[in-house]
Amino acid sequence: MSGTSLDGIDAVLVDLSQHKPLQLAKYYLPFDDALKNVLLALHLPSHNELHQTQIIGNQLASLYAAAVAPLLAQAKSSNQEVKAIGCHGQTIRHCPEHGYTLQIGNAALLTELTGITVVSDFRSRDIAAGGQGAPLVPAFHDQVLRHPNIHRVIVNIGGISNLTNLPPDTATTGFDCGPGNLLMDAWCMQHLGKPYDGNGAWAASGTVLPALLEQMIDEPFFALPPPKSSGRDLFNMAWLQRKLKGTERAEDVQATLLELTCHSISQAIQNQCGGAKEIYLCGGGAHNQTLHDRLAALLPDFSVSTTDVLGVDGDYLEAIAFAWLAQQALQGKSANLPLVTGAKHSCLLGAVYRNH
Repeated sequence: MSGTSLDGIDAVLVDLSQHKPLQLAKYYLPFDDALKNVLLALHLPSHNELHQTQIIGNQLASLYAAAVAPLLAQAKSSNQEVKAIGCHGQTIRHCPEHGYTLQIGNAALLTELTGITVVSDFRSRDIAAGGQGAPLVPAFHDQVLRHPNIHRVIVNIGGISNLTNLPPDTATTGFDCGPGNLLMDAWCMQHLGKPYDGNGAWAASGTVLPALLEQMIDEPFFALPPPKSSGRDLFNMAWLQRKLKGTERAEDVQATLLELTCHSISQAIQNQCGGAKEIYLCGGGAHNQTLHDRLAALLPDFSVSTTDVLGVDGDYLEAIAFAWLAQQALQGKSANLPLVTGAKHSCLLGAVYRNH
């Protein structure tokens, strides 16, 4: 998995033979700044972008393969023992309103480099059926994190934040809430030269700017009812710059961005997850103590913890989910949730590039 945060590749080896996934090994391969910058640039129209997209897709496939080798070595496993790789690819455009989404990573080359069957392009079939193509992970949450008697909400805080609503005896729902880490990370890099604000310490040193927060919350996306999804196509630095006067203290903007993330998540839970008792965080944002504490303050009637306490590694939960999605594809089972994505019906997700 390499997501909207553009930080790097999460690779995980999972045994899916039992109901609960067994994580056998994990490996993280960071992106260098040059690759991050190229990927960011590909989100916008530019000269020769088609050629550049293909070249970077090949580069990503090589990096994905480079993450597989140490992962297998760690588990003392061979590629022959692996049924498939579930590879989401790197999203550079997500435009379900125009009927398409684009993740790059050259799955055919990844199959060639690893000698392992690859399942990729998980979103397109759902979009073809009238859905958003995202979020896809709620179907996995439904399988492994649901409780028969307790109403849980799973909140993934990556570049974009999304939630999964798991009410007992009722169908699972889920949707994107808004920006997770991507604006905070970009602002931190611009002003501190750091890829992220460790534990939200810089944000904690600032003061929330109510007028700026109000401008951000006025974004029509937040008022849309589910199903809905988003990404860098909407929430990006150009979006933020349009909201700024230019006289704000940088740390106050960071504090306001953190408040936006927390506000959008808490409002989504209060508006769409009535009766919930437990909230479990996963993704990179789960490590941000300032964010965690602020969410708990905004949601005093809920317990707020991480998915780690449920036995699922929050840092690698999304990567585990795409292993499960790959398994669903190979077994010929539908894996989208129409209530989540808005698709007209259930679909088989993923394109399969078989090694043999």
